[in-house]
Formats: sequence, structure tokens, C-alpha cells
Amino acid sequence: FILDGAKTLVSHGGSADRIVVSARLAGERRAREGLALFLIDAGAPGVARRGYATIDGGRAAEIGLSGVRVTRQALIGEPGRAYALIERVVGHAIAALCAEATGAMAVLHAMTVDYLKTRRQFGVPIGTFQVLQHRAADMLVALEQARSMAMYAAMMADDPDADARRAAIAAAKVQIGRSARFIGQQAIQLHGGIGMTMEYKAGHYFKRLTAIDLAFGDADHHLGLLAALPGIVGEQAA
Repeated sequence: FILDGAKTLVSHGGSADRIVVSARLAGERRAREGLALFLIDAGAPGVARRGYATIDGGRAAEIGLSGVRVTRQALIGEPGRAYALIERVVGHAIAALCAEATGAMAVLHAMTVDYLKTRRQFGVPIGTFQVLQHRAADMLVALEQARSMAMYAAMMADDPDADARRAAIAAAKVQIGRSARFIGQQAIQLHGGIGMTMEYKAGHYFKRLTAIDLAFGDADHHLGLLAALPGIVGEQAA
């Protein structure tokens, strides 16, 4: 096999010794059939990598493939039928990211509540102001919604019903994205100026949540996937 093409935003792709590459062997661009997975050496002739920092402090890379020669031993699974494997692994990755995001949101909420209890203005803790209490309560509601969907995604990640599995993963990603944006924005605003500084943790958690929202498709992308699944919108709505 000879591989040509490019992969973008490959997490830790600049430091990996080996890279799993998806490639099309046959079929149209968006066809599910005709895909294959290859495990290639990062230093193989024709592989070019450009690493860079990401918004959340991690690393990613652009990877170019130009005439990279691989043997059949590099194949992962059955050639031309890699879509199902890719979908299953991506689903597991999304479920894991949902759990990570829930933990980050829980920390942000706890940090914010603690700040409201200790930051004083007009001679009293700002947490005594009812409007700020309401906003902290709204953050907790969003957190628990995200936690429930993260648990649901983990529970359904290996469900034998493909459509039910896809719906659960997509719905979880939608809720995680919405909750992450809301909790992150509220945390920064309730902290005031200190929430924007590099020395304080709140902004770094929000950056990580933003990266998680964008990974494997953002909330809007997964909302579209969810709406397209059979039985979600329903024939009665047509």
C-alpha cells in the first residue's frame, strides 16, 4: 500500500513513535465502506510532522503522508471495513472525555463557590448576594445534567444497538458542550479579573473544557447527528 494525504490536529502526534492512520482504499469520500486502518512508524520515509501547542496547554501535530509505503502487516482489522471500528473507538473516547469534562466542571464549581464565600465586598462576602447565589445554583444544575449524561454515555458505549449507542454518545456530547460553556463562563465572570489570569486555575480549566467541546465534533455537530438518527425526530413530526 502507498499512503498519501494529511491528518490535522492529531493529539500528541508530534511525540508518538507509531501512528494509527485511516485511509480510503475504495468508494466515495463519505462512504462508510472502503476505509482501512494502518499502524505506521512515525519516522517512516514520507511522514512529515509539525507539532504545536493547543489552547489547553497540550500538544498536537499536523501529519503529512507522501508516498508512504506499508505492507499488509501494517493493517489493523479487515481492509475496507474500518468504519465500525473507528466509530466504536471514537465513541469510547467521547465517553472518556465526557467524564473528564464533568470532573473539570465540578472543580470549577467548587472553586467558584469557595471564592464567593471568601471574597469580600462592601464589608460582606459576595456570596451573600442573592443574585450570585442563584448563578452558583444554576452552575450546579448544569453540572449535574452533565454528570448524568456522562454516566449515560459510559453505560451505553458498548451497547449492541448501534443507533441507541450513537444517540447516547451524541446526546452526552451535546450536554457536555453546553454545560462546559455555561459553567466556564460563569466561573470566569464570578471570579472577576483574577479568573482571567494565567496564575489562577479557573481559566486553564475553561480552556480544557473548550478543547473537549471541540474534540470529535462540538455540541452543534453532535446535535445534527442526533437529529438525523431514526426515531429521534420521528415520523409524526414529518
